[in-house]
Parts: sequence; structure tokens; C-alpha cells
Amino acid sequence: MSMGTGTLHNYINGEWRVSGATESMPVMNPATGQVLSQVPVSPATEVDLAATAASIAQQDWRRVPPQERIQYLFKLKSLLERDFESLAQTITIECGKTLKESQGELQRGIENVEVACGIPTLMQGTNLEDIAQGIDEIMIRQPLGVAAVIAPFNFPAMIPFWFMPYALACGNTYIVKPSEKVPLTMEKVFHLLAETGLPKGVVNLVHGAKETVDAILDHPLIRAISFVGSSPVARYIYSRAAEQGKRVQCQGGAKNPIIVLPDADLEMTTRIVADSAFGCAGQRCLAASIALTVGSVRDDFREAIATTATERKVGFGLDEGIQMGPVITQSSQQRIHGLIEQGTQEGAQLLVDGRNRNIPGYENGYFVRPTILDGVQAESAIATTEIFGPVLGLMHVNSLEEAIALINQSPWGNMACLFTSSGAAARKFRYEVEAGNIGINIGVAAPMAFFPFSGWKESFFGDLHGQGRHAVEFFTQTKVVIERWPKTWSRQF
Repeated sequence: MSMGTGTLHNYINGEWRVSGATESMPVMNPATGQVLSQVPVSPATEVDLAATAASIAQQDWRRVPPQERIQYLFKLKSLLERDFESLAQTITIECGKTLKESQGELQRGIENVEVACGIPTLMQGTNLEDIAQGIDEIMIRQPLGVAAVIAPFNFPAMIPFWFMPYALACGNTYIVKPSEKVPLTMEKVFHLLAETGLPKGVVNLVHGAKETVDAILDHPLIRAISFVGSSPVARYIYSRAAEQGKRVQCQGGAKNPIIVLPDADLEMTTRIVADSAFGCAGQRCLAASIALTVGSVRDDFREAIATTATERKVGFGLDEGIQMGPVITQSSQQRIHGLIEQGTQEGAQLLVDGRNRNIPGYENGYFVRPTILDGVQAESAIATTEIFGPVLGLMHVNSLEEAIALINQSPWGNMACLFTSSGAAARKFRYEVEAGNIGINIGVAAPMAFFPFSGWKESFFGDLHGQGRHAVEFFTQTKVVIERWPKTWSRQF
């Protein structure tokens, strides 16, 4: 266990271990610019230790009955709820989001633990008697072996829980590689996992960066990889792991559009779109990044969203009344500033400029205030580039059909939302739009834990998503058994 600004430890085979890494990286509080800790860049040898321990542990773990495996998850749920406030504060301190956002994230993680506790039902197979006379056939689900998650910075608690509880409940053992930017939350979670009494080697924590990731992708004992992050990295991880025959699911980036029709409730729509675009400082794969106004609503929505963006209270997420925190690093801040400038050079009007606005008391923080670019052109680079910051682009079209056509020509397909009071428009939208998560009068179409977290096109590489039944299918392999027991071949009683 590490304290203060010391170097974090790995958790391998039920023990906290000092990494033999020759390099470490600082973990920063993005609101203050202060160093919180150091994270080791664990070498391939330590990934091998974790994979070997997990592989050995899995031989016994898979034989533990499902109803007994989930008892550890019930215990974990209780511990997560016991330490809920402490965990949420840690998320805010290392990730930058508001305390309310951190609490919401953690609750979503707990919900996945709850769903995974249904594994005795979710993992059941199927059977059919007499496929031919006297011959029966059954299909059963068995665990894969060792699985791993390569997690992003923006949801340090929730995203590992899209995968880990299901993997464990299905009889797999697991390795977590948290983002080197936000490793403290998962360290706390692993202290709770240790407290559940899980057998040694069932869960393992290995810190690191690209060298560590490549070791996970290449290790022959690791059978399945889950990843969430940018599309270029998702494509890299998917291709490198799949080439070696691993099962892979990679959630990539997005450029999520929302459409506002003239019959939408303007006040509600403005509030929800602002929360979607600027919540978590825009650092989520379901953040609204382009608003398409249709017809006469253009001017009213533009004025309303500009006012809301200007009034949003920005600061350190643990302070009272704060509605938005910083972005994750100084380099992210600079990249977002550059993309805003690029948008203006491409002809967009800077309706609300959130750059270079210091927050009193947090002058060293990585803040970008809510920003709105008006008149973004569909052919411009800013219209297709994932900014991953609190920047909303405004575009105008004359019809719902035109809006849907613009959405469907995009290479992204993570989320699309429509604001309207028309059921016919809503049905047309959900039927025709090429995206995996659809919102109707919803700004962040984040599926509940018992539904898959969908994504299409360049926003997802793989076949089975995280959460719910998709996770159960991902972490199991089917085995078909065909049996015949004729009397002449069976012992007579």
C-alpha cells in the first residue's frame, strides 16, 4: 500500500508488491496542478507475474459454484457502499469531475456489480431432448480463463466495472490496468476486493503505460481484452490482440450529435444539452459535441445555450456549488485551445470563448470554461474531430431528414439524441440514425447496467459490448454436448 506522494504498488496474487519499474509518472490533481502520487510503468515481467498467478488461480476459481462466486460480489457491493463518499472524493481529486458526477459514476459501477450477481441465471445454457431418437443436445457456457481491462482516465471507477464483475462471476480471473493518469481510485477498489476474501490471484492490479499495455496484449495466457479510449488506440489494441486470437472489445471515440426540433421544450432542452456537453468537462464518450438546430428554433436555442454556458460555475469539484471541473492534463487543455482556434479559422463564430480564464484560487489548474462555436460547417475538420473537452459546435439544417443524413455520413456512431414533442419524428430518428446509443429528450444516452453499452462504426471495434448479457457472452465460451445413452450401452439396474 502506498501513501502520500510515494509510488503506487501493484496487487499480484493477493499481495501488494513494489514494482521493479525503472520509470514512474506523476499522478496530478488537475484542479490544482499538485502531484498526488507516482505510478510505476510496470515492465512485461510484472504482467507475466499477474497473468501466471491469474491462470493458476482460475483452475480452482472456475470450479467454485456460481452461487458461491457471487457471494464475493455481494460483499464487494456492501464495501463499495460503505466507502462510497471516500471513493467519490478520490475520483474528483484525481479525475477533476464534480463530486456529484463522481457519485453518479460510482453508483453506475455498483449497479454493474448488482447485475453480475444474477450470473446463476444469466450464465445458463440451453438443452433439447430427442434431436434424433434417443439423442439429446445441450449447450453450456464455460469461462475463457484470464481476462484484462485497459481502462481510460475519464471514469476511473465505472468503466472497469463494465467488465470485471461479469468476468469474475463467470469463473474467469482478472487483471486491471488503470489509466496512469487516475490510478488512485482503482487502488482503493482493490483494497476492498482484498477485503472480500477473494482467493489469491483471482484479481490483479498492474500499473503502467504503453509498455505495460503491449505486454498485456501479447501475453499468451490472457484470453480476452476490454478497452475504452480514443479510436486510434482502440483500433491498435483491437488489431494487435485479435491478431493473436484473443477475444477483444474496444470502445472508441465519438462526435455525438443532438438534434433540436422547433417543437422541443426549449428550457428543458437547453438545460439537458448543457449538462451533456459540459458535464465532466466534456470528457466522456457520450458527451454532446454538435447541436443541429432545425428550422425556426435556431436563434432561440443559440441564445439560450450561450447564456447557460456563460453562467456555468467552474472550479474544483469538491467545492460547494461547482458545476464543472478541469480537463485532465495541461496537454489536454492546450490541445482543446488549439482545436477551438482551428474552428474559428475554419469559419465558425466563437459565440462563447472559454479559453484562458483563470479560476480564482486554482490558477495552476487545467481549466477550460464552456465554449460554443456557432456556424460550424459539416465539411470542416472541427465537425468531425473528437475534442474531448467542454466545446459545443452549433450547426443549422432545414429538416429532420437533412439532420439524419448529416449524422449518418459521420464515421462515428456512439450516440445521437433528438429533442422533440413529436412521436413520429422520434420513431423516424431512432429507426434511421446509425448510432449505437439513441436518446429521445435525453442528453446522455448511457445504458443501464442490464443493457449493453453500444457503439457503431468507428466508435466500437468488436462484436460484444460491456455490461449486461453482452458481458456474460463475452466472458464465456459455448460448448455443445450431444449425448446418446441406449439401453444396450448403459448399465442395467
